[in-house]
Amino acid sequence: MALKATIFKADISISDMDRNYYNDHNLTIARHPSETDERMMLRIIAFIANAHERLQFTKGLSDDDVPDIWQKSFSDEIELWIELGQPSEQRIKKGCNQSQQMMIYAYANNSFNVWWKKEQSKLQSRRNLAVFTISEDLVVPLEKAVQRSMQIQVTIQDGQMWLTIEGAATTESLEIAIERHM
Repeated sequence: MALKATIFKADISISDMDRNYYNDHNLTIARHPSETDERMMLRIIAFIANAHERLQFTKGLSDDDVPDIWQKSFSDEIELWIELGQPSEQRIKKGCNQSQQMMIYAYANNSFNVWWKKEQSKLQSRRNLAVFTISEDLVVPLEKAVQRSMQIQVTIQDGQMWLTIEGAATTESLEIAIERHM
């Protein structure tokens, strides 16, 4: 019998002063059995950084044909394709070709550094691609904050993101710096 996804709820209130975006999002997040808390929280951070009323999670790990997160136009064209981690060159090509903008989010760790050193020169020609990392030091605090039901208050100003994550058992306040590599 196959394992089922674990369902998480996140009520997110975003005040993004850099983009003049102020909105609440009530997300239902299906975490694939093979997905870690670390990766799920990276998905949430990528969602917050690009929040829009049409931005949505996809089947992600369950479906190779779609990104982790996407934003589609009203005419069903992919405006934004978001991948996590270190996608293959084929995956990046697919995302860049099928969308107006592609973004990659990863933790800045040794595996990212090795991947980036190998792929950087090939990726420079992709004009609609952006690559971002957040500090590996945030992995443990983000994992500690994971609960089945979370209330997340977000403030973004001058490129800095502040999260207050409240759940039944704990409250975590974190500052997240997102570094752009290209």
